[in-house]
Amino acid sequence: MIKSFETKRGTIVIREANLADAGQFRELRLFALQESPLAFGQDYETSLDHSPEYWQERLRADDHSVTFVAQHEQTLIGMMGITRRPLPKARHSAKIIGVFVHPDWRGMRIADSMIGMCIEWARMHGVNILKLGVMSTNEPAIRCYERCGFTVYGKEPQAMFYEGQYYDAALMSRLL
Repeated sequence: MIKSFETKRGTIVIREANLADAGQFRELRLFALQESPLAFGQDYETSLDHSPEYWQERLRADDHSVTFVAQHEQTLIGMMGITRRPLPKARHSAKIIGVFVHPDWRGMRIADSMIGMCIEWARMHGVNILKLGVMSTNEPAIRCYERCGFTVYGKEPQAMFYEGQYYDAALMSRLL
């Protein structure tokens, strides 16, 4: 699955990540954990110590999950995963996870395009509902998800604890 589109800064390619992306994916993820710590449950310090094999395994696609990346020229500038449970009673539902677009590339609908790829993947795999969680304070992300057809269906109180403060998550879904 590959999609490309033009922005004011050049051509962006959205595609499935592959094992050769592991080094750049690691760098982008570590940057994301520092730049947007509330967007991820994982922390920078723990992630820094992961082996190269860990990062390759994160990118290994199967029938239940895939990671999409946004690329400009030879540089990864965004990432997003989709995963579904393998259980027969739950495989109709998938979650979008690990969403990040480099700050230099925000405002160009790159996340919207990656969500579009997740929707396409979900439909190909028999998924009929997508879900995600986003910090209630992340209004730009919530607007992006709403543009893509997601609606808030609930709130997870104290979903994250960071630097002495609790943060709630907005729970969102979209029927396909």
